[in-house]
This record gives sequence, structure tokens and C-alpha cells, in this order.
Amino acid sequence: MLTFLINKITERWKGNKRTSVGILAGILGLISNLILFLAKFFIGSLSGSVSIMADAMNNLSDTASSFITLVGFKIAGKPADEDHPYGHERFEYISGFVISILVTYVGFRFLDSSFVKILHPSSVLLSPIVYIVLSLSILMKFWQSYMYRRLGREINSDTLKATAQDSINDVYTTIAVLISAIIEWLSGWRIDGYIGFLIALYIIYSGIKMIMGFINDLMGVRPRDEEVLAIRKHLDNYPDIIGYHDLLIHSYGPNSVFASVHIEVNQDWSLPHAHEVIDTIEYDVKQNLGVDLVCHLDPYPIDDPDFKRIAPELKKILKDIHQQLRFHDLRVDKTTTPETIHFDLVVPEDLKKITNSQLQDQISSRFITQSEPAKLSITFDRTYLL
Repeated sequence: MLTFLINKITERWKGNKRTSVGILAGILGLISNLILFLAKFFIGSLSGSVSIMADAMNNLSDTASSFITLVGFKIAGKPADEDHPYGHERFEYISGFVISILVTYVGFRFLDSSFVKILHPSSVLLSPIVYIVLSLSILMKFWQSYMYRRLGREINSDTLKATAQDSINDVYTTIAVLISAIIEWLSGWRIDGYIGFLIALYIIYSGIKMIMGFINDLMGVRPRDEEVLAIRKHLDNYPDIIGYHDLLIHSYGPNSVFASVHIEVNQDWSLPHAHEVIDTIEYDVKQNLGVDLVCHLDPYPIDDPDFKRIAPELKKILKDIHQQLRFHDLRVDKTTTPETIHFDLVVPEDLKKITNSQLQDQISSRFITQSEPAKLSITFDRTYLL
């Protein structure tokens, strides 16, 4: 059924699958959450249960979230323009952030009303319709979670995946409300306020967790290891290049990813040949990964006597200090006395507690004992992926 709806709405939106799937999720969520809100508000008013009313208001916030999702995907689907050359996909993160704030706000409102109910407990009027509505709402929320997760995987949307988790949270809260009603019916214990309080805490926790996730998306975070590995695999397919380094990946949305990398090539290559190679690499990565890659050429003097003399020795020294220490852009300046050896040092995350000056001292002390006197000029790379 979902596949049929995806195909139909994709046709409506002229093949823009991401926008069409996001709008479909928003429409389905809007309708189902509105039904749940009205049903729970009715039985909550009928029974006088603060936990059921809290659950109903939670569904009302979900209804608002679905509307924001609908609008968010529509705006995010707009093509790049003069004012937004990287597109509008980050608006999806903004809509997710707003949804997270709404969820958290509703949680605090529940907390307040539940606390009042704890201080002033009152009997809850229960009837079969209460149990029927709560049971059906649990089933609907399970369906919602499946729907959001399925559509989220379809377009790799963190917003829909977060909404799927929110639906599962709603399942837990409604189950808690149902158990509360059953316990009060069987024992007469007035635990409605306590259950509402616990539900509110859980909603607040989930909302804050979602907020932090979307803040990270908006600020920019380190890409997943799979993304880095995918680019590395493509670069490794080119045996003619010596190596690569200084990889950066930055995202302007799930389908708007840009990257840059330095490609190490033999300095004896002609410029047209080197340009042809990096053009091929950029095209390959774009076609297979959908990433706009920009390659910078780094000529390497692999036949230079100084390079042959220093590179193996430097590599051994770095391995003795840490297995993942690597260097690039090695060059020797013989106009100084003693000669100055320049290179960039890639520092792994494991060594983040060691300062640049400490590393410089360790490398210099080993170098002096193993080589002719030389001055080391090191540029430390701590912000690159490779």
C-alpha cells in the first residue's frame, strides 16, 4: 500500500521522490494524529484522567509536527537558486528542530498538570470505551512508527526516522496510561498523576535528545565512517595516483553533499594528464555516490634524492610514536642552515590530548639521533578526515 502511494504522489510531484515521500508522510501523520487527538480528548474529558488528557495533547503536538513535516519537505524540495546556491534541503533539519521543541514543550506542560494531579488526586471514571480507544491508539501508533521508518529509509531522512521513534515513544506512553487505568479499576489506587508524571519525563527526555540531534545536523558533524569509506574505496581504484589526504565532507542536506580532497601525483606528469585523472575521479564519485567532489593536485617529487632519503626515515619515526601518524607534502628547503624539512602531520583522534609542541619535540628528538642535523617545520592536521 505504501509503495502504491509513493508511486502515485511521486508522479504528482514530477518525479521528485524526496519531496513526494516527505509530503506523503506529513499527510498520513496529520490525518492519523488528528483522529487520535480527538478520540483521546473525548475519553479524557469523559473520564477526568489527566494522563489520558496528557496523551491526547501529545497527539495534538504530533498533529502540529506532521503539518511542519509537510511544509518542511515542500520547502526543502525547492531547487537551488541565486540566494541559496546549495539548495534548501537544510530546511528539513529546521522543521525537525521545531518538531523537537514542540515535543519538549508538551512534555513540560504534562509535567505541570501531572504534578497538580498528584497533589490533588481524584477518581477517574472508567468505561469500556476508554479501554477500546487506548488499545486501538496503540495499534495505530505501531502502524505510524512502521510508516515513518519505512518512508524514512526510502529517502534517508533523519526527520522521519526521529518521528518514527517519537511514535514508538507514544506507544509506551499509551501503554502506561492503559495500565494505569486497569490498576485503578482493579485496586482503586489513584496513580493517574504519577503515571502522567513519568510519561512527561519520558517525553521531555526524548524531545531534548531530538533537539541535540538536529542541532548537530544544523551545525555540521563528522560524516559517518561509511561515507568516508565509500569515497576512500573509489580513490583506491586509481593505482596511478600516489595517495590522497586532507579529505573534507560537508553536507547541506541528505542529498546535497560536497567534498574536497588532495590527490598526490608524480610531479613529472604533464598538467593535461593530471587534470584528466582528477576529472575522472570527480565524475566517478559524483555518478556513484552523488557527492560533488573537488580534487586538489599535490605534485610529489618521488624521484628526488632528498625525498627518497627522508621519507622512509620519517615514516619509521612516526610509526614508532603512533601507528596512525601520517605525513604528506614533504619538501626540503636547502637555503637554510641546517636544512629545513617541511611536512604536514595528520594527527589521529587518539592523540588529541597531546599538544602540537609535545609531538614536535618527540619527532625532532628522534630525527636528530637518526639523521643529519635538520630543522623540522611541521603543519599539524587535526581537522581532516584523512
